[in-house]
Amino acid sequence: MTWMVYGANGYTGKLVARLAVARGERPVLAGRSPAVREVAAELGLEHRIFDLSRAGEGLAGITAVAHCAGPFSATSRPMVDACLATGTHYLDVTGEIEVFEAVFARSAEAVDAGVVLLPGAGFDVVPSDCLAASLAAALPGATSLRLAFAAGGGFSGGTLKTAVEGMGTGGRVRRDGRLVTVPVGHKTLVVSFPSGRRSVLSLPWGDVSTAYRSTGIPDITTYMALGLPAGLVGRFQRFSVPVMRTALAQRIGKSLAGLISGPGEKRRTGSRSEFWGEARADDGRTASGTLVTPSAYDITADAVVRIATGIGDVQPGAHTPATAFGADFVRTLDGVVAGPVTVTS
Repeated sequence: MTWMVYGANGYTGKLVARLAVARGERPVLAGRSPAVREVAAELGLEHRIFDLSRAGEGLAGITAVAHCAGPFSATSRPMVDACLATGTHYLDVTGEIEVFEAVFARSAEAVDAGVVLLPGAGFDVVPSDCLAASLAAALPGATSLRLAFAAGGGFSGGTLKTAVEGMGTGGRVRRDGRLVTVPVGHKTLVVSFPSGRRSVLSLPWGDVSTAYRSTGIPDITTYMALGLPAGLVGRFQRFSVPVMRTALAQRIGKSLAGLISGPGEKRRTGSRSEFWGEARADDGRTASGTLVTPSAYDITADAVVRIATGIGDVQPGAHTPATAFGADFVRTLDGVVAGPVTVTS
């Protein structure tokens, strides 16, 4: 099997490439920037330079591509088009709700092409997706799901550019099986993470798309701990959304994000992330559970390498991590501590 890391000169792409080599893998490194050559030379790997207008040509002979070049609102569709045309399995590290929805809408095309499409193969959304699937399995018939996380380790410039783009769209939740736009930070909650109780704020996260596919639960809200009073952050977010919808604010925000290189190794490897989830049935029964994982980027690199090398065994079509590899997939990742799922009546 020959697989590719596209966007191999970016922060996440480099982490994926280096971990792959450490595990004995020899992926082809690719991207539109000539800087890919430097990473390939460092690791002794084959490289290809092409932009997404030539993705079909660039994927020649490739079994699977780990797409790490965002923002995926701009880059996912042309790469998926090329994968369907060339019979190449596709995985990415998006957390963008609209990208998930667009990829899932192409499942029938993927089946016809014999291709697996698996968006969200990293921190977005492997841990939370697997946790959601575990909760749904423990509580069949659950009708609502709440997921929260506290991320450690900082963010790269690419991630921040995606966040800037999302700041102008408002909040999103799943209600009665439909995606609904709501004010950012419209709900707060106090949840019990493994490290203790923390206040979290409702923010749009990929699980309002993916967890619905993984669990069938019709009502889903996602939350994040931000390290500041949730109510204060929520009021600021609601005020800032109209501003961040403007082209000027988007340009300025993305330019500033581009100055960020990403967390250093010491900060990244010394950080942890925590997840909490609760599924609830109409009769009041609940199922809850937690996860502790390495930092967002370390677990992303681990998950991407494992998924890229195992994706050929997955049934063709569009998948979430849990529908492709099962709810216990997250437990196979290095450094993950999964708490028990507790069911109460």
